[in-house]
Amino acid sequence: GKHRIVIPCLGRFKEEYEKVSKLYMNNKIRTTRYTLLNFLPRNLFEQFHRVANLYFLFLVVLNWVPLVEAFQKEITMLPLIGVLTIIAVKDGLEDYSRYKMDKQINNLVTKVYSR
Repeated sequence: GKHRIVIPCLGRFKEEYEKVSKLYMNNKIRTTRYTLLNFLPRNLFEQFHRVANLYFLFLVVLNWVPLVEAFQKEITMLPLIGVLTIIAVKDGLEDYSRYKMDKQINNLVTKVYSR
C-alpha cells in the first residue's frame, strides 16, 4: 500500500526534514490581499471599480479638454488623489495587520500526539 513518512522538524532530524519538506507545499495561512509588488496596481484596480471614483476620474479627464475646462487642471485632481490616497493607506494598514496575524498564527507551537 501507500506509505506515509512523518519527519520531525526538531533535533537530529532537522536536515532530513528540510530536504523532504522542499518537495511538498507548506500549510502556512495567508489571508493578505497584497504583496509589496502588487499593492499599487491591484489597489487602484479595486478602487476604480467604485462608481464614485470613476465619476471623479471622468471629471478630471473632462477638465483636461480645453473647451470644457471649468477649473485649473490640478484642482480637479485633488479630491480624487486625496480619496485614493486615504483608501490606499487604510487598505495597506489593514493588510499589514492581517500579515502580522498570519505570521503569529503560522509561528504557533503545536503539539503532535502519537500512539
